[in-house]
Amino acid sequence: MTNRRNFLKTTGLATAALGLGLPQVNFAMNNANPPFKISLAEWSLNKLLFGGKMNHLDFARDAKKNGIEAIEYVNQFFMDKAQDKAYLQEMKNRADGEGVTSVLIMIDREGQLGAATSEERQQTVENHKKWVEAAKFLGCHSIRINAYTAVPFSQDPKAEQEAINVCSSTFRRICEFADDFDINVIIENHGGFSSNGKWLAELIKQTAHPRAGTLPDFGNFAMKRDASGILSYDSYRGVDELMPFAKGVSLKPVVWDERGKEHPLDYERMMKLVVGHGFHGYVGIEHGSEGREWESINEIRVNLETIQRTLANA
Repeated sequence: MTNRRNFLKTTGLATAALGLGLPQVNFAMNNANPPFKISLAEWSLNKLLFGGKMNHLDFARDAKKNGIEAIEYVNQFFMDKAQDKAYLQEMKNRADGEGVTSVLIMIDREGQLGAATSEERQQTVENHKKWVEAAKFLGCHSIRINAYTAVPFSQDPKAEQEAINVCSSTFRRICEFADDFDINVIIENHGGFSSNGKWLAELIKQTAHPRAGTLPDFGNFAMKRDASGILSYDSYRGVDELMPFAKGVSLKPVVWDERGKEHPLDYERMMKLVVGHGFHGYVGIEHGSEGREWESINEIRVNLETIQRTLANA
């Protein structure tokens, strides 16, 4: 109980702040159509998985045990299994057996959208194809990719446009392939140019493909970190700019302002913004405090359930 009180205090969800009663751990929505749904990103458990304390194949079961019925995979935890149909079938069987929805796969380490040469960019396209096919097999609606580029990060408008140009054509080719599989290709703000909400929104517009979308991450608006400090983009502004293209949302319990300062997430403010854009899909929890991963995940889940009820009754 002490840990939970501390969490509520540090995330700005104390009773006095929102005028809400303390949420009950077993709270269940009476509304059959909640304002948004809750999922769990596998990265929340990365230390347990990398450390051999948890098996990737148990992800669906463990999520269900902790009251979460939708999951977001990370390819790093089955990197060599994208085309292993027997392994993918086991993943699918376990999720289906638990009644857990497979939402998306987060893709890393498969090349830059804005790589330096056309050959490298084409290889990036080829590398992502197998994950599109895996996502379709598992019943996901999207893959999440990154908008990394060989163009050095800069706030100069010419550099920003160059980075959009070099990423856009690669992005579109992946989207064109994914369209045949009914899979969306979504980009998360994940450092550099992509953590500038306006830049990422412009990339989606220029790509101009119905499969192209965003995965706004509340806590990933630090554009650059160096000896001089942190250059960041306001999280609320960035999410507002990215939500018109969002096909998912990633929650971290911290946000950034435009002065390089980190703050506790104002859940109510942010979720009103998200739902205000007409989004009623999955909000993926992507946070697990080291040593108490499941406890911290459950604290966020309970807080989100409280916000569901608040918004449903507004």
